[in-house]
Order: sequence, then C-alpha cells, then structure tokens
Amino acid sequence: MIEAGVDEAGRGPLAGPVVAAAVILKENHKLIGLNDSKKLSSTTRESLSKDIKKNSVDWSFGHASSQEIDEVNILQASLLAMERAVLGLTKIPNKVLVDGQFKPKIGIACEAIIGGDTIYENIMAASILAKVERDRIMIKLNKIYPVYGFDRHKGYPTKMHLEQLKKAGPCEAHRTSFKPVKQYIK
Repeated sequence: MIEAGVDEAGRGPLAGPVVAAAVILKENHKLIGLNDSKKLSSTTRESLSKDIKKNSVDWSFGHASSQEIDEVNILQASLLAMERAVLGLTKIPNKVLVDGQFKPKIGIACEAIIGGDTIYENIMAASILAKVERDRIMIKLNKIYPVYGFDRHKGYPTKMHLEQLKKAGPCEAHRTSFKPVKQYIK
C-alpha cells in the first residue's frame, strides 16, 4: 500500500502563502531525525529536506496565495494547498494521512490525524518540506518588500513585523482579512 503524508506550513502568519507538501517515503528509507518541523532548527530542517527528497518515491508542493486565503479563509486555503500537493504527486497513493483534524477534498482514501506530524514519518517529512519551502518563499518576498523583514520572522506577527506594518501599511503579500493587517488598510 502506498501512503502519502500531507502537512502545511504558514497558517498563523500575517503574510505570504500557506504551503502544503505531500510525501511518499521509500519503504526502506535511511532518514534519521524526522520530527515535526516546529521541533527542529532551520539548519536541521534544511539538511533533512534534501535527504527527504532523496529518500522519497515522490513529493509535491501545493500553495494557496494570500489573496486566496483572504477569499476563502485560512482553513479552506490550507485544505486547498493540501489538495494541490496531493494532486501534484506523479505516483497516486492508496491512502493519504493528513496532520490535523480536517481533510482535503480528494478522490483518495484520506485520514486526518491530530498530532500526526509527531507520529507518522510521511507526515513528518511533509511537515519539514512544507516549512522549508515556505521559508524560502518568505526570503524571496523579503527581496521585494524589504521593509517588513520577512526573512527574519517569515510573516509571523512579531513585534518588529507589527511595527513595520503600522509604519508602512500592508503590501500585496499581506493577508488583508487578518485583523492585525486589516486595521492598517487605507
């Protein structure tokens, strides 16, 4: 049976996309140190992401933009990103294991598992790939909008981000439906 793990990164930030990854690990993979991405340093995540890609049968990303998040809400956008990640796989899994309590609408058997990113290796791998990919996107966005410091806080509502948001107002990368951003829309 081919199982894919799916997880997302970026539900809490005020800017940038939500990114999901779907991963099908090789049965006899040699990965050591897999864990929930939030429990790993950025250096460890970066290193593991390369190893995950080498030790996977298949992997894929799905994104939902800030604009899509504003249109459908963060939960629906997260599920949309997960759906895109799964549908981006070239190898069709028999079952999809999703971290959390909600499942994307896909035509494949799917199980939502709260805390799945601490239990199932495919989900841990997806968690890591999604976080690394999202961080890379935020570093690129920092080059376009350097005033906000996206390369440092990745769009999360840090003191520095909120101060810059207040001074400069939101940019195209911000989620205008999120309350801390909405108050600065002119």
